[in-house]
Amino acid sequence: MAGTPRGGPAEGAGGADEVRGEQPKNVRVVLLALMIAMMLAMLDNMIIGTAMPTIVGELGGLAHLSWVVTAYTLATAASTPLWGKIGDMYGRKGSFLSSIVIFLIGSALSGMAQDMGQLIGFRAIQGLGAGGLMVGVMAIIGDLIPPRERGKYQGMMAGVMALAMIGGPLVGGTITDHWGWRWAFYINLPLGAVALVAVTAVLHLPKKRSQARIDYLGAALLTVGITAIVLVTTWGGTEYAWSSARIMELIAIGVAALVGFVFWQTRAAEPIVPLHIFRSRNFTLMSLIGFIVGFVMFGATLFLPLYQQSVQGASATNSGLLLLPMLGAMLVTSMVAGRVTTSTGRYKIFPVVGSVLMTGGLLLLSLMDTGTTRFTSGLYMAVVGLGMGCLMQITMLVAQNSVEMKDMGVASSSTTLFRTLGSSFGVAIMGALFNNKVQDSMAERAGGLGSDVTAKSAQLDASSLAKLPVALREAYQHAVSEGTHAAFLLGAVVAVLALVAAVFVKEVPLKGAGPAPAAPAGPSDGTAPDAAPDSSDATPGAGDPAPGADTGAGDPAERAPAAKGV
Repeated sequence: MAGTPRGGPAEGAGGADEVRGEQPKNVRVVLLALMIAMMLAMLDNMIIGTAMPTIVGELGGLAHLSWVVTAYTLATAASTPLWGKIGDMYGRKGSFLSSIVIFLIGSALSGMAQDMGQLIGFRAIQGLGAGGLMVGVMAIIGDLIPPRERGKYQGMMAGVMALAMIGGPLVGGTITDHWGWRWAFYINLPLGAVALVAVTAVLHLPKKRSQARIDYLGAALLTVGITAIVLVTTWGGTEYAWSSARIMELIAIGVAALVGFVFWQTRAAEPIVPLHIFRSRNFTLMSLIGFIVGFVMFGATLFLPLYQQSVQGASATNSGLLLLPMLGAMLVTSMVAGRVTTSTGRYKIFPVVGSVLMTGGLLLLSLMDTGTTRFTSGLYMAVVGLGMGCLMQITMLVAQNSVEMKDMGVASSSTTLFRTLGSSFGVAIMGALFNNKVQDSMAERAGGLGSDVTAKSAQLDASSLAKLPVALREAYQHAVSEGTHAAFLLGAVVAVLALVAAVFVKEVPLKGAGPAPAAPAGPSDGTAPDAAPDSSDATPGAGDPAPGADTGAGDPAERAPAAKGV
């Protein structure tokens, strides 16, 4: 924009100079575009889930149905660290726009797919772009907004995620019923075009040019390792027995690739995931908490609708609406946590309280049976939502506050990667436990007939359930109750680890201007100070607390000042 400095340092201010020259109105437009991009990534899977029965009916390939989701997940997880590193090396804006374009190309091709094989391949292309969407959104917010102010904006992002989860099934069902399943992919095109135009027009960040080369060997090792892990969690207990040779081979390949990846990252000139960021205790703990949040959140959104449809008799559309207590509570607490963090600069209370509420809510959900009312289950879901709302964006905020500006991209991508892997593990492990429990219960209650009913899948759709004899239907409802009990009990056990991690989080004051900042401590010419080097004598920004706070060994980056507020 005219009058906006364009020569800010590639590292350090990370866009502070640009933002200081922006008008707040333009920054809000950028944030709106970022929210649209995040909604693209979140909404897509929710819409596709509703459209999948229709897709299979037209394209066939029921045996390969899971690969429509798995291909997308694999590509997203494998590309996430790459996008973060590319943004750090060559500039955030260009990499973010590229990810949107790739996502839209994958969406258009998926909508034109003529068979299941094409759809799976095009979904992988879509996943490559999606890997950069989430990382780009979080990293650009990290560039534009100082940590002290970042909480309220990331709370808004959590609200967008909640809205996507609520609206996805409803939008997907409506689109599929009235326009056809191909529009479940085409709907991304106008939304993506709006995001592209807005980001191109109003987002101004310093351009970077790095002579370093991308770590292709590290990328290959990480991709192989992640692929093997996701395949183990996807196939284990379903396609293949956990003790089968194929699963053992995948485990061996995954472990070998990841060990090789870690070793190579200590040797690479420009590692994709610089291991020094894990020297920060807070960053490591937030990565672990993010993994657990992904594990719990996606597991809950998978099994709650199933329980509501099978046991409580809700329709597919109504089961999405019945998730409102959880998602609404998550939206409210995300906004409150962001506002409180912005006004006080304090945040440790939220991971601790959030972990307690999430664990307690999952324990309550594990108590549901065939007699549980919708009101009661709604209260239980609200408790889980309150907990997840305290954790969703605080994890990213603290992780970003724990690294230097030059590592903002890889910090954002690493945190996103852990959450993605957590969701893959959660869906796969909780799903395997649920299916085994349902099949065992059906075999016990209905004998051989029950085993025949659930031989191919423990998850029956509403039409299949309605065709069962009354006695068999009741047996299945009891089996689903037992399956959800086991799944949510496992989730509660895993959530305890988040509480343990939250207790050890060190409250490092967030940098950046608060609601009533003091006079700027930077230069009098109005330029933003450069990021502090990896040392303990960083100059605090306006409104920062005294620099004498003990951040602990290995956390020097947590003292580096961020960009000043808008």
